Amino acid sequence: MRLTVAQAVVRFLANQWTERDGVEQRAIAGMWGIFGHGNVAGIGQALVQAQRTAQKDLLSVDLPYRLARNEQAMVHAAAGFAKMKNRLATYACTASIGPGSTNMLTGAALATVNRLPVLLLPSDVFATRVAAPVLQELEVPYGGDVSVNDAFRPLSRFFDRIWRPEQLPAALLSAMRVLFDPAETGAVTLCLPQDVQTEAYDFPDELFERRVWHVGRPVPEPAALARAAEVIRGARRPLLIAGGGAVYSEASAALDAFARATGIPVADTQAGKGALSWDHPHAVGGVGATGTPVANRLAREADVIIGVGTRYSDFTTASHTAFANPEVRFVNVNVASFDGHKLAATALVADAREGLLALREAVRDVTFQPDWQRDMAAWQQRVDRACHLGHGPLPAQSEVIGAVNDACGERDVVVQAAGSMPGDLHLLWRARDPKQYHVEYGYSCMGFEIAGAVGVKLADPSREVFALVGDGSYLMMAQELVTAVADGLKLIVVLVQNHGFASIGSLSESVGSQRFGTSYRYRSDDEDYGGGYLPVDLAANAESLGAAVIRCRSVADLVDGLNRARDADRLTVVHVETDPLSPVPSSESWWDVPVSEVSELATTRDARAGYQSAKRAQRPYL
Repeated sequence: MRLTVAQAVVRFLANQWTERDGVEQRAIAGMWGIFGHGNVAGIGQALVQAQRTAQKDLLSVDLPYRLARNEQAMVHAAAGFAKMKNRLATYACTASIGPGSTNMLTGAALATVNRLPVLLLPSDVFATRVAAPVLQELEVPYGGDVSVNDAFRPLSRFFDRIWRPEQLPAALLSAMRVLFDPAETGAVTLCLPQDVQTEAYDFPDELFERRVWHVGRPVPEPAALARAAEVIRGARRPLLIAGGGAVYSEASAALDAFARATGIPVADTQAGKGALSWDHPHAVGGVGATGTPVANRLAREADVIIGVGTRYSDFTTASHTAFANPEVRFVNVNVASFDGHKLAATALVADAREGLLALREAVRDVTFQPDWQRDMAAWQQRVDRACHLGHGPLPAQSEVIGAVNDACGERDVVVQAAGSMPGDLHLLWRARDPKQYHVEYGYSCMGFEIAGAVGVKLADPSREVFALVGDGSYLMMAQELVTAVADGLKLIVVLVQNHGFASIGSLSESVGSQRFGTSYRYRSDDEDYGGGYLPVDLAANAESLGAAVIRCRSVADLVDGLNRARDADRLTVVHVETDPLSPVPSSESWWDVPVSEVSELATTRDARAGYQSAKRAQRPYL
């Protein structure tokens, strides 16, 4: 079939499917794109041709196109979609040469850090080089084949540049293999030189046949299962930590059965929250730097940690201080060997669901007596108080979280990413559904919230989607409100105005840096930003971008506003100003943020002393 490279890419992607447990779905749900001189004549032409001829030509296949307002944002939308789809489907993203393509770098980093599949198609320099250097081309003295897109190499799980049309089939097949391999997935980048995109070639017809990528469920190797069971049998105070893999593998039922059969308490990571409902009799909440005091006490005392689908980030391990028992051992159930062997663990390389089912059989006669229920009851009372604090005159952030949690139905979704809110959410949010809690905290990317919410809504339009965003994040990528409005996507955006980077302000204070440079204020006479707050009206900004806006001054206003937003049939921004200094309960844990070893500031010296004391608890877990 004679097609341009771009036409071949579109036709191929439109015919890819995934399958798991007998359920098939389109692997590439569509393509996000912003067009410029690198892709408008290539991928752009291929997309419009597919759309205009799909009904007339049975050989033509439509690949739905969506227009973003920022290239980074469209990758975030693809990542949000992929996470909601349990990594069984995603979007492709096309961008023009130069800054259009490099705008996607942050999105690529987020996807790969979070093990989420996204397909990136950045446009590239002329393969022929006859007019070099072309507009926006990077020139380096040491290599003629280097472009700005080489920056994608360390951020991608697979990278290729299509210099000739003949290279395309192998590259496309490799891209799909990596995208939908649970152990390998992340950003996949295929760079497309702008002249090559428009070149015609006789591609084999077989390339465009309907192709199904089977996403398997690897089962544990028997000897590894026996070793893991032996460790658990020898435990006195085990703790299970559910990570994102428990959600992506749809392991909630297996996790419930394992916990009930063994009596082992279950904590969760940011990505694993919701794997068990918050009121499950064996759920003890988040663990680590943003976890609950109950889970962190159990972590300190545990002699065996069973990690299911977790990559053990520094927040989960409280920077290697969470697991304080000198005899602690680890059993890790993970589809990725790399993660399974972390912390010198007994690794069970398997799908999370299959691993839990196998472990349940292997330790069927082992039970542990729970002793945390009274502590959990007391903790839930503290959560109730924090979420209904009666703080004033401005609401506390914990009250905003409580109001949104109350407004959220069991199947609704909260989307968040950066600042102090992910920590407060992990501590306080009560999730009932594995897909209700969508907090991107692997990369903690400011600006993800609204773009990610777009992807979540596209993945499941039946759910209400609440994007909870602080003013710092909002100002970095508010323009995707326009995207949601254009596509008729109903979102509820809860815009929290706290006049700057409140979480970093608190962190700055804790390390002795006195909240320097963390507030949105006028520059004062001493060249510091110590003047009054800036008169920024973010509600008016949201309204100007096409959103309906509800302004709230109190918690009662917020509750009413959220109810009105739920009843609305369009995107609504609920704006509320909060007190950035309002308190939340302590996680009774620690996070390693180095403090200056020498300083003329007393605040920094005091913070250094505290840091050195806390750091003594760190362990290598060898």
